[in-house]
Amino acid sequence: MEKVITIVGHAAIDLLFDVENIAMHDESQPIIEYHEYFGGGAANIAVGIARLGGSCQLISAVGGDFGSSGYEAKLQDHKVDLSLLYRYANEKCTRAFVFTDREHRQSTYFDWGASVHLKELEPPVIDFVHLATSDSTFNARIAKKARFVSFDPGQDLVTYPRENLESIIENTNILFTNRHEIQRVCEMTERSFEQLLETIETIVVTYDAKGSIIHNAEEMINIPIVPVKAVDPTGAGDAYRAGFLLAYTRNYPLETCGRIGATVASFAVQNIGCQTDLPSWEEMQERYEKHFGKLDALT
Repeated sequence: MEKVITIVGHAAIDLLFDVENIAMHDESQPIIEYHEYFGGGAANIAVGIARLGGSCQLISAVGGDFGSSGYEAKLQDHKVDLSLLYRYANEKCTRAFVFTDREHRQSTYFDWGASVHLKELEPPVIDFVHLATSDSTFNARIAKKARFVSFDPGQDLVTYPRENLESIIENTNILFTNRHEIQRVCEMTERSFEQLLETIETIVVTYDAKGSIIHNAEEMINIPIVPVKAVDPTGAGDAYRAGFLLAYTRNYPLETCGRIGATVASFAVQNIGCQTDLPSWEEMQERYEKHFGKLDALT
């Protein structure tokens, strides 16, 4: 029986803006175009896993507009398990306002909406959990209860009290960060990267167009990107995590997990919207084998 992957974090409505330049203090910049899509890091990963044929459930706090917006129906269509959602009829869903300039640099603002209630809640006991961007107190509580923890602090890292961050780190098996976030984690915990590796089994650091590096005590694995014509980088990291985590639970080697993650991410950047063009397992495998060679069958 395939392992269920539980994803914790936001199911958000994304407003994505293309701008000439990211506005600095006391200045305005023209908006070239904008779009509204379903997103939120946790929901993006859940949809990515479901599209690949994996079993996943979402833990998130949602507002009364979760149903009226069509978001609930879409997740149900993807067969994402929504039984563990916290529902607040008088609140709004989380919304993300993402501004991307010509150089693919981004600035993001969040309206937490119903997610502000997560800090008040006591989470369930989970077997295999991925902690996406979410309330740090809730993430710290669930990390202590889960058997296996994957953690991606993302851009919410700046909101984490050191106590919560260290509590999660102590219970983390896989840490996902980009090159900026890993420096912040080291600074906030006052640990070197090598000291983090003494606590965390596997650390995955992404480097945008340069790919990613998977670190553990035994090896350091370089994973290149799968080159495609990129339209929108938003959601690439979530797609990478979806592919990596599903491959990991299917017992693929770490290098293969990274390559599958990179392949899934290549689909996400081809269109605007984090969930717009995520692949099935067969579509992922076809592109994977064009770039990396034969993908071993599951045993």
